[in-house]
Amino acid sequence: MNFLTQIHPFILLLLASLFIYLLTALGSAVVFCFKSLHKRSLDIMLSVSAGLMTAASIWSLTIPAIDLSAELWHNSWLLPAIGFFTGGLFIIASSIIIDKKLPGAMQKKRSILIIGVMPLHNIPEGLAVGVSFSGFATGISGCSLASALMVALGIGIQNIPDGISISVPLYRDGMSKGKSFFYGQISGIMEIIAAIIGYFVTISIRSILPFFFTFAAGAMITVVISELIPDIAPENRKIGLLGFILGFTLMMILDLAITI
Repeated sequence: MNFLTQIHPFILLLLASLFIYLLTALGSAVVFCFKSLHKRSLDIMLSVSAGLMTAASIWSLTIPAIDLSAELWHNSWLLPAIGFFTGGLFIIASSIIIDKKLPGAMQKKRSILIIGVMPLHNIPEGLAVGVSFSGFATGISGCSLASALMVALGIGIQNIPDGISISVPLYRDGMSKGKSFFYGQISGIMEIIAAIIGYFVTISIRSILPFFFTFAAGAMITVVISELIPDIAPENRKIGLLGFILGFTLMMILDLAITI
């Protein structure tokens, strides 16, 4: 894997963003074989992804933000705390808007809302990827290439059911499989744009990196708690818990034991 360190971080970011997009498109493509979709498999995928994202939020985003804040501002907690709170609040506010709009809506209106609103929650995930690679590019302590790649991997895995969650409801509402797939994969494009913006903004303004790091972390943790975990069926909770532990442990080992 050492050959990756010879590649410019921005090129690696583009490759990671493309990987995330392809997994989103893969999830959206499930609509073409809708009858073969099993809830148990989806729940396992969600739980492992939740574990990966939670661990990435801690070791790849929050801890580096605390260390950098102490170095730049001589205050290790204020800016990271504001960022984490703001990131979580952003997701909560988005969820409130969605919850108010979707219930009781007509099928056509619901489809429009899914297309227009649902991809918005991909923005902080894309920012998380961009921020992770900018942290590696600027040599921030604790921000290795391995941790940046694992952030992308965790979000990418999560994007498979994410693509499903958009394309399948659209198909159920009467949209063709082709159009359902098209609108489902758009959320992956949103993440590519957000990742590029996050990379250039944070790499050029180092003093506010702790805020962006924990903003992304807060958003990711809130998505895990509010969207991923609750979506696991009650009958699959035990295997889902095992998947979460597996994902968290894997991310922890890769992030702490592997330094690239």
